[in-house]
Amino acid sequence: MIIGNITDFDLAQTLDCGQAFRWKEQADGSFKGVAYGKLVTFRKDGDSIVIDGASEEDFNKIWKNYLDLDLDYGNIKANLSKLHPTLAKAAEFAPGIRILNQEPWEALCSFIISQNNNIPRIKGIVERLCQNFGEQIEQDFYTFPSAGKIAALSPEDLAPIRAGFRARYIIDGAAKVASGEIDLEKVRRMNIDEARKELMKITGVGIKVADCTLLYGLHRLDCFPLDVWMKRAMSTLFPDMKPSDFGEYGGIAQQYIFHYSRMHPELFED
Repeated sequence: MIIGNITDFDLAQTLDCGQAFRWKEQADGSFKGVAYGKLVTFRKDGDSIVIDGASEEDFNKIWKNYLDLDLDYGNIKANLSKLHPTLAKAAEFAPGIRILNQEPWEALCSFIISQNNNIPRIKGIVERLCQNFGEQIEQDFYTFPSAGKIAALSPEDLAPIRAGFRARYIIDGAAKVASGEIDLEKVRRMNIDEARKELMKITGVGIKVADCTLLYGLHRLDCFPLDVWMKRAMSTLFPDMKPSDFGEYGGIAQQYIFHYSRMHPELFED
């Protein structure tokens, strides 16, 4: 499957910037992974995206939305860049970032795992979760286990994934989602404050995990997660601004700033 005339999109910037944890870069620069139970490989060829393993039906039902191809990132980027010169630099540094439309339960679970963690370790825990409790598609590639499957487990069952204290948070989140106590599609439609409160009913979920779930799993582009990196970035680079100042596409601004800050640690040297 080939989709032409794609602008403002870079595979590595989008798939390996800290918003998703299951895409594996291949020797040729392509990315292979599983989302929504489907195994595909994304390749960039000029201004085209090649999706190996996807039918036209799957593209229209899953991948077009997953990659957020209908949103005009060029226009959004131009408008965000007017807000602050450092944001303009951040957007120019990684102009191909897009916010993925991830499966909501996978995003929630992944960002529960992300607490007090670094990206390589998050990827390892998520990988072991899928290996142990997902369904194998082919060697080294597994589906993400459903909330129902995880809800039936104990913290001891999760010992092989080495999630530590997060194990009981994962199970509590799975139980609340699987039972319908927390309906993620209803959360998608709530105002931000109500949505946060709903997600924070899960043991161990605070504002940061709730906001990451909203942005990366429910595509609430007005949500601006603040982790340790982002708090430093805001205080150092944007001392006179607050998250709401970035407007309806604050989540996109956040991703530009997060990636720029992570790639430029010298900005924070004393």
